Amino acid sequence: MATHTSNKTIPNPSANPGFFERLSALLVREPEDREQLMKLLQSAHQRKLLDADALRITEGALAASEVTAREVMVPRPLMEVVDVKDSFAAVIAQVNLTAHSRFPIIDGSRDNVVGILLAKDLLRVQRDDDFTLRDWVRPAVFIPEFKRLDGLLRELRVSRNHMAMVIDEYAGIAGLITIEDVLEQIVGEIEDEYDFDETDGNIELDHSGLYRVKAQTAIGEFNSAFATHFSDEKCATVGGLILRELGRVPLFNETICIEDTPFQVLRADGRRIYTLLVPGSPDITDA
Repeated sequence: MATHTSNKTIPNPSANPGFFERLSALLVREPEDREQLMKLLQSAHQRKLLDADALRITEGALAASEVTAREVMVPRPLMEVVDVKDSFAAVIAQVNLTAHSRFPIIDGSRDNVVGILLAKDLLRVQRDDDFTLRDWVRPAVFIPEFKRLDGLLRELRVSRNHMAMVIDEYAGIAGLITIEDVLEQIVGEIEDEYDFDETDGNIELDHSGLYRVKAQTAIGEFNSAFATHFSDEKCATVGGLILRELGRVPLFNETICIEDTPFQVLRADGRRIYTLLVPGSPDITDA
């Protein structure tokens, strides 16, 4: 009886090794320190074993093990807080003003944080005359200022918390940090609906009819677009111009008028300004 022999080639798994096999082959020689590991990863990127995003995230994850909460936190003076004695109207006003989703709740002093308020919990308030902020207090997480970000990320994930209070060696409140702050150190800035795409220009028309302006826009570019005459001798960007004028980081929706030009803050956090709204009819093509 004749034996039928198939001409179909049986795939050889080693012929087309996958990503992890190729990376493992590159790492056969165990790196002796972090510098060697980074060189190996960069070599993997050059050999197209790692794409640019994977390399950046890996580098960010390694760097996070050396960065402390103190280096990333929102400092105590810049924290947006609510007092446990605040009325419903005062709390709602604070939420609308800052557009934050979480707030430390203090009892008289910023060193006396009694918990965290989630803004979404306020949607369940039926009658504001019966409102007592103490009824909406969620437990706060406290971490030392020297805690490394890699360990902090793990702790926040396990405890399902998005915010932690940073304390100094004397148990005083040094600031606060969010899980987004930690993730941005690893994967880069996390954009939201108020952010420009990186490919967009510095000045774009907003649906409101105003113009969105990146805080990083050079003053010279802004002057050319809006026919203004701001000096760039002491600061180079529009964001720097506003910081110099105010002496602090402005709040969400705050409007600052400089030389008859109003700047409305569309996005900012405790450390920097991101996006502004400006009225006018800029000459963007010549900017």
